[in-house]
Amino acid sequence: MKTGNTLIIFATAMLILSGCGGKKPEAPKKPEAAKPTPAAAPQQAAVQPAEVKAEKEVYVYEPKDRRDPFASLVEIKTAGPRQVVKGAPPTESFDVDEIKLIAIVSDRQQYYAMVTLPDNKSFTIRKGMTLGLYGGKVSEITRDTVTITEQIKDYRGQPKTKNTILKLRKEEE
Repeated sequence: MKTGNTLIIFATAMLILSGCGGKKPEAPKKPEAAKPTPAAAPQQAAVQPAEVKAEKEVYVYEPKDRRDPFASLVEIKTAGPRQVVKGAPPTESFDVDEIKLIAIVSDRQQYYAMVTLPDNKSFTIRKGMTLGLYGGKVSEITRDTVTITEQIKDYRGQPKTKNTILKLRKEEE
């Protein structure tokens, strides 16, 4: 039984191998270019072409309202702080985020807040005062917070309103 199976396998393998071992088909021949006749050769020698100058093609990129292809897509445009004007109060010489709220007091009519600047100088502020580099206005003072509203430019250069809230730190008892 094993011999019968091996004979069938051997015969099948021989048929497969005999079919694969033939000649490879040849690629179709390309027609050869017509050879010049001996009479045409002297005519070509007589006519010499003038010197041919190779002109280099120059490409010029025209942006036409398109972005610069070499500029980073992640580039963020930041507007620098406005210039500090001579004679401006010190409360307009520092960014609002650098100002610390120390205390809030009130009289019968309104609240007042005491703030400390990064140069360790303290000032009393009230509602409506200008504070910070970007001309922020103190819009509200409550019992434990001060809200400052600024007009700044976002990363696209569009005007945006930014509200900064300074909170009074509660001492642990």
